[in-house]
Amino acid sequence: MQTVTLEFPTEHLIALGLIPSRFFDRYEEVELLETLRLERGWRLQLVRVRRRGPLRSVQELAHESRRIRQAYGLTSFELLERRPRTRDYILLVRQRNPESLRALVGLAGGQIAPTAPFRMTPATVIASFHGEERALRRVLRRLRQMEFPFRIVRASHRPFHDPEQPADPTELQSELIARAWVLGYYAVPRRITLSRLARLTGRSAPALGKILRRAEGRLVARFLTGRVPLAPADAEGRPSGPTA
Repeated sequence: MQTVTLEFPTEHLIALGLIPSRFFDRYEEVELLETLRLERGWRLQLVRVRRRGPLRSVQELAHESRRIRQAYGLTSFELLERRPRTRDYILLVRQRNPESLRALVGLAGGQIAPTAPFRMTPATVIASFHGEERALRRVLRRLRQMEFPFRIVRASHRPFHDPEQPADPTELQSELIARAWVLGYYAVPRRITLSRLARLTGRSAPALGKILRRAEGRLVARFLTGRVPLAPADAEGRPSGPTA
C-alpha cells in the first residue's frame, strides 16, 4: 500500500467540473475530512468549508438549501457543525461525480481512497490518495495521458502525519483513555459500555466518545508514522520489558 500526495492548479479542476466555477467567490478553503462512500456515480464525504464572510445561520442554510444544492452539484448536504470563530462549516455532502472523475474511479477499481491531506484553495489543490501501488500508477499514467498538469508532492508507504498537529494526547485525553483501558473498554469483548464509562467520568457519551477518538487518532498516527517503536509483547499480548 502507498500514499501519494499530488498538487493541481485549481483552475484545471474547475475546467473539468470537479469544482464549481464560482465556488471560491464565497469560500476560502475546503478540506476533505473523510470519504464515507466513493462510487463511480457519486461520493459521500465529510468536509470542512471555510467561508469568506460571516457564517449563515442554520435557518438561512435550510432556507437556501435548494439553491446551494443546485449551485454546487450536490444531491444532499447536512450541516453537522458551525464554527463562527474560524468561519467554518462541517458538512456531510453527497455529490454527483462528473464524467472525468467517474473514469478515474473506475480505473482505480476500488483499490484507492482519498486521504489526508486533501485541501482546496483558489490557487491550488493538494490531494492525497492511499491504496494499492499498481492502481495508483494506473491513475497517474491516465492523468499524464490526459495531459493533466500535476506534480507529486509526496509518495510514501507510510500514511501522512501533519507535523503541525499535536503528536501526543492531551492530559485530559491521556487520563480518560487510561481509565477506559483499566475498566475494560478496550477489552475483547468489552467489559464496560461507552454509556456506563461516560457516567463514571461525569460526561455525556457523545462527548466522551469524541475525546477518546481524538486520543486514539493521535496514538494511531504516532504508530503508523513510525514515531513510536513497538515494544515486543509477551504471550498474553502485554508489552514486555521494564516498567516504571
